[in-house]
Amino acid sequence: MSETLLILASSSPRRQELIQMLGLPVMIMPSDADETVEPDWTPGQIVERLSLRKAEAVRSKAAERQGIVVGSDTIVVLDGQVLGKPRNADEAVEMLSSLSGREHRVFSGVALVDAAAGEPSDKAGDYDTTMHLGDIGQYRIQSESPDGRPEIMVGHTVSKVTFRPMSDEEIWAYVKTGDPLDKAGAYGVQGIGSVFIEKIEGDFYSIMGLPLNLLYQMLLRFGIRLFHQSLLS
Repeated sequence: MSETLLILASSSPRRQELIQMLGLPVMIMPSDADETVEPDWTPGQIVERLSLRKAEAVRSKAAERQGIVVGSDTIVVLDGQVLGKPRNADEAVEMLSSLSGREHRVFSGVALVDAAAGEPSDKAGDYDTTMHLGDIGQYRIQSESPDGRPEIMVGHTVSKVTFRPMSDEEIWAYVKTGDPLDKAGAYGVQGIGSVFIEKIEGDFYSIMGLPLNLLYQMLLRFGIRLFHQSLLS
C-alpha cells in the first residue's frame, strides 16, 4: 500500500506543503466543515474532534473512494484559553502581546478515515486502543472493519513554545506583514514569526500545522509504509 492516495481535508498551504513531504499521492479537498466547539471540550478533544469532523465531511462528498482522508486541526492554548485565528489586526496584536515572554502550548490533531469505509462500526470502543508517541502525543483506533482493519483513527500532539519578550513596535511591525492574520495564535513558526521564538519543546511540524511523526505512525497502522523494504535492509 505504499502508493495509497492521501486525501487532505484542508485548504492550508502549510499542511499541503507538509503532507507532500511524505512522497505519497495527494489529493486536496478542503472540508468547509463547521468548526464550532462545545465549551467543556478539552484542548485535546477540540483538535481531535475538529480533525475528525473535517475528514468525515470530505469522505462523505469524495468521488474518489480509494484512499485515506486526512483531517487536521491546530490550536494555541495560553493559561487554559484557546487562541484561534485573529479576526483583525488589533486582535492579533492583543494575542501576540499576551504570548510575549511566556510559554504556551500548541495542540495539533490528526484524523484518518478510510475513504471506502461505511458508517463507523465502533468495534474498537470495547477496549483501549490508545498508543503513545513518546511523551508528546497519542493516537487510537476509533472504528474497525468487521475483519479488524482500522477504518477511523484519531490522535493529537502537545508541544510547548516559549516566546522571548517583544516590544510593541516589533509586534505591530509583524502584524503589518499580514502573516499572523490567518494563523492560530497570530503567528507562524515557519515564517518570519520564528524570530520571536526562544524555545520549542515538542514537534516542530505539529506547531506548523501537521504532526508528521504522529501521522506516520498512524499510517503504519493502516498498512501504509513510506519506505520500501529494500531501503530498510
